[in-house]
Amino acid sequence: MSHAVARLRAERLARCVKPFIARGSRSPRCPGCRLRPNYCMCAWRPQVESHSAMCLLMFDTEPLKPSNTGWLIAETVPQTWAFGWSRTSVDPALLALLDDPQWQPYVVFPGEYVAAERVRDSVEPTTGKRPLFILLDATWTEARKMFRKSPYLDRFPILSLTPEQLSRYRLRRSTRGEHLCTAEVAALCLGLAGDQRAGDALDAYLDVFSERYLEAKRQQPLDEQSPAHLALRPFTAL
Repeated sequence: MSHAVARLRAERLARCVKPFIARGSRSPRCPGCRLRPNYCMCAWRPQVESHSAMCLLMFDTEPLKPSNTGWLIAETVPQTWAFGWSRTSVDPALLALLDDPQWQPYVVFPGEYVAAERVRDSVEPTTGKRPLFILLDATWTEARKMFRKSPYLDRFPILSLTPEQLSRYRLRRSTRGEHLCTAEVAALCLGLAGDQRAGDALDAYLDVFSERYLEAKRQQPLDEQSPAHLALRPFTAL
């Protein structure tokens, strides 16, 4: 099934002046999950609903990388948009989305880098509006550049994820949000917005993807009875 990140990836590939070669990309890969065919996980896609939505701003070649986790978000959260980021231009469709009155946008970014009055540590109920989380999908250095050079985001509140929230979800050993991958951050946002089932599904999907990615890299046998697979199965049609 096509989704926002897949479409952005196709658009980005069409603009490449030379082939994009990622690590390990010389091996055949499933066009859906980007894993080697015998480790394909397309059948494990979660089937959940979400009140919240996601807007991915992706830095240049990010949609092309096999290890990118933005596509996991697009497959889990039904209303996900993905846009390529540019310093000199803004996609009109992105601006239209941000102006859509049905959404309350939140820029997900560490609060220590912005004025205190913009920072939120929770998702505030807004009558008639649903949360739209804006995620900067890039390395930390790239994300800081994107944040500084995207003035159209200045009017929105900043959702800052705290160390307490991170430890509650038992994520990577870090006290800084920028050390998390994009899918981990999205799962936290879903939980804060009351979409706990979707957040749990995304966490489980990420664990299966990570496991299969490493098994393929190390040429280890696939174990569909592993704890990660068993945790994801209730969210799928399997």
